[in-house]
Formats: sequence, C-alpha cells, structure tokens
Amino acid sequence: MNRIVIFASGSGSNAENIINYFKSSNDAIVSHVLSNNANAKVFDRCKRLNVPCTYFSKDEFLKEEGVLSFLKEKADYIVLAGFLWKIPSQIVSVFANKIINIHPALLPKYGGKGMYGMHVHKAVKENNEKETGITIHFVNEHYDEGAIIFQAQTPLSKEDSPEQIAQKVHALEYEHFPREIEKIIMER
Repeated sequence: MNRIVIFASGSGSNAENIINYFKSSNDAIVSHVLSNNANAKVFDRCKRLNVPCTYFSKDEFLKEEGVLSFLKEKADYIVLAGFLWKIPSQIVSVFANKIINIHPALLPKYGGKGMYGMHVHKAVKENNEKETGITIHFVNEHYDEGAIIFQAQTPLSKEDSPEQIAQKVHALEYEHFPREIEKIIMER
C-alpha cells in the first residue's frame, strides 16, 4: 500500500477530496496530512475524516531531522494541496518525482512565487484570458517549474469574476487531481 502524505496550508478542500478518493483504494492511502498553518481549517477536516494531521514550523521544515525524517518513515508520495511554501532541496532530492503539486492556472502562465489562489484568478481576469485551468506537475527546487504531468482547461467569458474563475478551477481540481495522483502511483 502506497502512503500519501498531503501538505496543506488552508481550508483543505482538495485534501479532503483526495482522502475520500483513496479511502476505498487497494493501492494507496492518505496516511497523514502536514500543515504549516496551526489555524488551518484542514485540521477540522482531518479530525472529521479520521486522518492524522500535524503542524510543523519553518525550522522543522528546513532541518534534516525534522519533516524530512518524518517523511522518510511515513511517505511514499507527497501531494501538495494548497501548500504555499517552497519545498526544501533535501526533500526534493529524497522524493524526486514523488512530490506532486496542483497549480490553479495553465503553467507556465501565472506561476512562480506569490502566484496562488485568488492572486492567480485576478491576474487571469485582468489579462482577459479566454481560458484558464489547472496544471498538475512534479515539484523541483523552483516554484511551479517541475515537469508537467497533466493540464485541463476551462473556457472563460468576459463576464466571469475572479470568484467565478476560482469556482471553475476548483471544479477541475476536484475532478482531476485524485485521478492523476492514482495514475502516477499505478505507473510506478
């Protein structure tokens, strides 16, 4: 059984979707959720879903004996679901091509430091894009520059607000993210 550890910084809606998707799987399970935000709503979701969720500090994240030691014992794959910190190179090195992220735009557009959540959707709106979507990619040492695994698009209209754009993107995330994670695990 492949063990997935999810990193989340916020509400945890994608984390919950992934947890529920793998509950009946014979191939993978979400064994743990880690968060860098002690007040994140993901803790409430994990409690309700009976999945362990642990807070970690920046210091624990960067130290070799901190989060990395935990991951070496508990994870086969790492999934970033609304996680806002850059992954340290020592974690990327140990889990090469086993850290999967989702980005709320069609990379390489609207990627990089500071481009997350509503920042992305507002930029998409301001630039009058005719479509947007999601990018699922492997994580490397740079923000949003890892190899692209999958992209899905959704059309936009001039009337779409950033909030409506966010809703369209979330629908794509919920539909595709768990399935793409499963494909990656099954191919290995």
